[in-house]
Amino acid sequence: MATTPDPDRLKHYDRPQGMPFRITRIGHVVLNVSDLERSVKFYTEVLGFRISDVYGDSMMPGGMVFMRCNTDHHGIALVGGLAQPSRNAELNHVAFEVGSLDEVLLARDRLRQHGAQIDFEGRRRAGVQIAVEFRDPDGHRLEIYWGLDQVGSDGHVRPAHEWKGARSFAEAIADPVRGQDTTLRDPSLLDGK
Repeated sequence: MATTPDPDRLKHYDRPQGMPFRITRIGHVVLNVSDLERSVKFYTEVLGFRISDVYGDSMMPGGMVFMRCNTDHHGIALVGGLAQPSRNAELNHVAFEVGSLDEVLLARDRLRQHGAQIDFEGRRRAGVQIAVEFRDPDGHRLEIYWGLDQVGSDGHVRPAHEWKGARSFAEAIADPVRGQDTTLRDPSLLDGK
């Protein structure tokens, strides 16, 4: 049985000196889906991913679609054949970054237009990103965010007393954290119409 984690103890873990390799970024995520075509339609037409390659059932049982959001061949891939909607038992969520705060609000509006289940909109505490969190057609939890804190070579992170969680975009924008410019190019986006 798992014990309750001690946050102060967990903070002391670090990468060992002299490791022979260094992971530089998260490369891609592969999700199992129950209806491959429905999910491909959601990821392309609602989220804007583009298809790079497709495997038929003979190459991957259930079929597989590789999709990109930048120049990488794929950032996400979907495999058909999931027997039931995701319980999110192992994977909590997958997050996608956008280039501006306006785009987060535009994404929220698009998700609403397409009937996606939205679980959260506002600012998270650690990392202080402003985000919309939602579900794909199989119930996988996804996030579109902007403004995630960056950690420099000195390893300094924003102290917890500067975190400002916000349970709405209006609150997050009205009360920004130090160094986060929450000025919208189009203030009418806050209306969420």
